[in-house]
Amino acid sequence: MPAIPLTTKSFQETLEKPGIVLLDFWAAWCGPCRNFAPIFEKAADKHPDIVFGKVDTEAEGELAAAFEIRSIPTLMVFRDGVMLFAQPGALAGNVLEELIQKVREIDMDAVRKEIAAHEANQPEAAPSS
Repeated sequence: MPAIPLTTKSFQETLEKPGIVLLDFWAAWCGPCRNFAPIFEKAADKHPDIVFGKVDTEAEGELAAAFEIRSIPTLMVFRDGVMLFAQPGALAGNVLEELIQKVREIDMDAVRKEIAAHEANQPEAAPSS
């Protein structure tokens, strides 16, 4: 299945679906983005059970700003709505495949427990006056 363009409208709905979502933040003028695009598309074709989304940082500046994208391409990986990976720079095909395999192997119950424990240890925010 080819990568799908994501917009501010479709973004949240896509992330809220169960499963794995890979996001490629890119721009048409970006040479490394153009070089990474066929690698990303090949992985999308190979893994039809994963959502591969492309966010055009020029057209979707609000999303790029929300995720503090400073360098493109930037790859982000979410699973069950939890961000597991975020890194600028293009990946080689074999590295992308290794990343996908590692994300598949993650015990999400353990991740959710770790997040809950971390949040429980955060000091309460002081009420604003």
